[in-house]
Amino acid sequence: MSDASNAKTFRWWNIALLGFTTVWGLNNVINNFANQGLAVVTSWILIMVLYFVPYTLMVGQLGSAFQEAGGGVSSWVKALSNNKLAYFAAWTYWVVHVPYLAQKPQIIMVSLSWLFKGNGSFIKTASPLVVQGASLIIFLLFVWLASKGTATLNNLGSIAGIAMFAMSMLFIILGVSAPFITHVQIATPNMTDIHTYIPKFDFQYFTTISMLVFAVGGSEKISPYVNKTKNASKEFPLGMIILAVMVAVSAILGSFAIGMIVNSNHIPADLMANGAYQAFQFLGNSFHVGNLFVWAFAITNTIASAAALAISIDAPLRMLLGDADKKYIPKGLLKKNKRGVAINGYKLTAILVSILIIVPALGINGMNDLYNWLLNLNSIVMPMRYLWVFLAYMMLCRQLDKFKSDYMFVKNKYVGFGFGLWAFFLTAFACILGMVPKMNMATDPSSWWFQLALNIITPIALIALGLILPAIAKRTNNELDEI
Repeated sequence: MSDASNAKTFRWWNIALLGFTTVWGLNNVINNFANQGLAVVTSWILIMVLYFVPYTLMVGQLGSAFQEAGGGVSSWVKALSNNKLAYFAAWTYWVVHVPYLAQKPQIIMVSLSWLFKGNGSFIKTASPLVVQGASLIIFLLFVWLASKGTATLNNLGSIAGIAMFAMSMLFIILGVSAPFITHVQIATPNMTDIHTYIPKFDFQYFTTISMLVFAVGGSEKISPYVNKTKNASKEFPLGMIILAVMVAVSAILGSFAIGMIVNSNHIPADLMANGAYQAFQFLGNSFHVGNLFVWAFAITNTIASAAALAISIDAPLRMLLGDADKKYIPKGLLKKNKRGVAINGYKLTAILVSILIIVPALGINGMNDLYNWLLNLNSIVMPMRYLWVFLAYMMLCRQLDKFKSDYMFVKNKYVGFGFGLWAFFLTAFACILGMVPKMNMATDPSSWWFQLALNIITPIALIALGLILPAIAKRTNNELDEI
């Protein structure tokens, strides 16, 4: 092809690096260490081999088969089934961002607290109602900003994304090297004993898998680049395997680094919220640069979260309203203002997120529990969109004669279908068991039951709204057409 934009210029290393910056981040290491301690090292190896590698290679085949579809999951589902199923895929992709949007203001406040106060007292002392009230104000401010355009924040987000990648690499290098260079005491005992890294495969362990699945998901964003890869049938899978190795090495070395700084047998309750800052503070003190790393990470995290907040208000909504069949969406949601913004769609987003910001603060005691709960809710809800990737792959395997691909994950359609089914059920299993609260029930039974109820009700309510909208559209759109 003469068009430069369609030239097959990507090589395996481009795919690996692009995928790594898209999928990975330091918080993935912190959050899963908080759930499992150093036993997470074994979990990382298992999740990479059994889930992440097949996932990325399935995405590669889907992207190759539907190179004109721009890589959208709903586009794949539409081509392989029907418009109604494609609408539900688009709806799921949009609605899973509601808990994500609800937590970003919290992350911004924690970052600013560390930047200006230099400690993690905010998460321990702040009132949930006050924090969630402030979160609501921040969120509504960003809804207003997003309605004015997000170009500047998008550019800032790209810069912050690169900076966050650099901070993640810096953390691993400094964390692993600190005990040898500065001779600080290693926090976790018996780090040379293999039993330290073996998980206890009990019920509690399986409730934490959703966070691992959440951490490694999202590689479908790389699918548009399959057909821009030179010799895609060989170089794309190579790039994906290198990506998996890079993620595994980063996860394992990152977990080692945290284990040297935080005692794996006595994990602080606020590790998910404050862990990265505490680790950078420890490293800064060890290398005699004070809070320099803390400030750098806080600024980076604030900008990245702000950009993600504004962009995630707009982009998933555009995908829903742009990809889905209009007969399933009430025409009122499609109404745009003079800037081309779907203003009623923004209002629906604002209502759902506002509910998810305020209601939990009424029954969850303590800002730290509230932060951890919302993060765990994201690990339950966000992987729901991955289910559509695996469903699309299974449908593709049943129609291999109709849809040809430059790159094939597996050539046998039955084996391929089996891989898709395995990934689908593992994701669903992780989401369902992830609903069990991670806090100790005995310490606060009422809060535990409140969290469990919210974990069950929230995804059901979000899915149910997607089922209701087509019925509303059928009624209202016909009435509007008759006027």
